[in-house]
Amino acid sequence: MSSQTIYIRNGQNIAVQELPLLSETHFIETLAGLLSNGGRLCSFFGLPAKTGLPGKTAPNVADPIELWAVCADDIHGKLHLCRGLCTSGHFPSLTPDFPQAHLFEREIHEQTGAVPDGHPWLKPVRFPFRSPEYTAGTHSTIGEMDFFRIAGEEIHEVAVGPVHAGVIEPGHFRFQCHGEEVHHLEISLGYQHRGIEGAVMKGPHPITPYQMEVTAGDTTIGHMTAYCQAMESLSRRQVSPQAALVRAIALELERCANHTGDLGALAGDVGYLPTMSYCGRIRGDFLNLTALMCGNRFGRGIVVPGGVGFRLDEKQRSDLLGKLNPIFTDFLGATGLLWEEASVMDRFEATGTVTELTAESIGLVGPAARACGCVHDVRQDHPYGHYRFAHIPVCTHDTGDVFGRAYVRWREIQASVEFLVQTLTEFDNPEDGGQDTVATQPGPLAPDALTVSLVEGWRGEICHVAITDKQGAFRGYKIVDPSFHNWFGLALALRGQAISDFPLCNKSFNLSYCGFDL
Repeated sequence: MSSQTIYIRNGQNIAVQELPLLSETHFIETLAGLLSNGGRLCSFFGLPAKTGLPGKTAPNVADPIELWAVCADDIHGKLHLCRGLCTSGHFPSLTPDFPQAHLFEREIHEQTGAVPDGHPWLKPVRFPFRSPEYTAGTHSTIGEMDFFRIAGEEIHEVAVGPVHAGVIEPGHFRFQCHGEEVHHLEISLGYQHRGIEGAVMKGPHPITPYQMEVTAGDTTIGHMTAYCQAMESLSRRQVSPQAALVRAIALELERCANHTGDLGALAGDVGYLPTMSYCGRIRGDFLNLTALMCGNRFGRGIVVPGGVGFRLDEKQRSDLLGKLNPIFTDFLGATGLLWEEASVMDRFEATGTVTELTAESIGLVGPAARACGCVHDVRQDHPYGHYRFAHIPVCTHDTGDVFGRAYVRWREIQASVEFLVQTLTEFDNPEDGGQDTVATQPGPLAPDALTVSLVEGWRGEICHVAITDKQGAFRGYKIVDPSFHNWFGLALALRGQAISDFPLCNKSFNLSYCGFDL
């Protein structure tokens, strides 16, 4: 710990007054020092000094802004916290030296009006201000914004979305092409903006847990676990070992279901129907195992503040174990076909490649990062809950292409199933029938405190930062979904590719629109 920063562990909390309040320049210099020494930016946001996170009304850029950052030291399992006060409405941009900060700084500008001086492309992330103070652009409506353009007689532009074929969330993609080759892809989101962070202010409210469950609907367990860990940290509530175990089982089932669906969708994108058809059914089988635990295929209600909403009794444990093995056997058979089909490998290999250096530079997380050779996994680097006592190997590959992202998913399912089989086999129901497993509501939250909660969701690192006011209500609540880190990775993966490779590359990342938009 230095005089400028404080470090905590995942799920710990500190009093806000313990964290020094630096000037904007000193804050950026300190954060740059952490990043230069191998730190990774988990969260970086602005908070009006006298109020909570911005809601629907744009703040006055003259108001002082508190800058907050969480920088991970994955090797030592530390989370460095840094806080600064921006009184001038400007602060030096980190982006030219540390590209992983580019989206965070754009969001800070959009939400607070503070300008990161030197940022190379300061445009809205989700929606622009509708006030005279907003001077970075003249646009007033979502979807109306500037796009980067490449000049040249044979350069043409292709616009895709925001409305897409099928049942899919809206997002706009703007390609700069020369013939079929993509030179640049710019991604514009924000159509799914729901204002979740603003709705949490002065909470937690009775509706807050339900909002957290749908932060990204396919990551119910991941986001709800992160929220509950933050609540339990601030209320000093201990979760029983049995509850932590049930949470881990649910989280790994969520990982298995979504990875299986992705492998089937990738097979469908290259027209390989056997694996696509089988995986569509097997994904449903994994979801049904979650329903067996709590009556809901997406895990709504199973993770609640203080523990879990449902006990895992002996019959459920036996049923889960009995169904899991044949599902896994079917999975191996269906996906094994992929690796043996030359036409599939021809499309997967060397398509949408991202190098390890690029992945580290832009801050990729999850399977997208591990497919590039980056050994990052919250379960290992910043263990929480039951993962403090269980080891799940970090599955990596070194190609950084569509094949690598598919292969990492395939290996992660195998690792998760091995964990599930072992856990369910050794699961020991307590003598009291698990009465302490079902949650009781946590007590009041600590006033003027901060906590950071990290969870390894199936897409990658989920980060929730909660800050309370003097009354113990949320003064700030910042959510970083793994998609926030990874959308730019998709843009870089398309450079030099044929535009017809976009659906395949897009599916190999399979990022969330609503998780990004919040």
